[in-house]
Amino acid sequence: MAIFVHAVLPGVTTDQYDQLNARLQQTPEVFEGCLSHACVPTDDGLEVFDLWDSEAHMNAFVERMMPLASGLGWPGADSPPRIMPVHNHWIPGANG
Repeated sequence: MAIFVHAVLPGVTTDQYDQLNARLQQTPEVFEGCLSHACVPTDDGLEVFDLWDSEAHMNAFVERMMPLASGLGWPGADSPPRIMPVHNHWIPGANG
């Protein structure tokens, strides 16, 4: 079942995000199961919105991503991400 993930990341800068993303792009298989991703800067940090094809794929990503984020000086999250089951999703213009 697909899931939607909303993470609030106070204190994380776009520069820190870009550094982490550059490291993750070196192993693109880490994104397996990610259907959509958006990162939005806010007044006090970042918010991330992801659509994953399963919670297992998201958990596998988090296991590989978190040590890298910590190594780059990311502050700990104030609260866990909000994870919600997806009833339906589609991509405009995609076949199917």
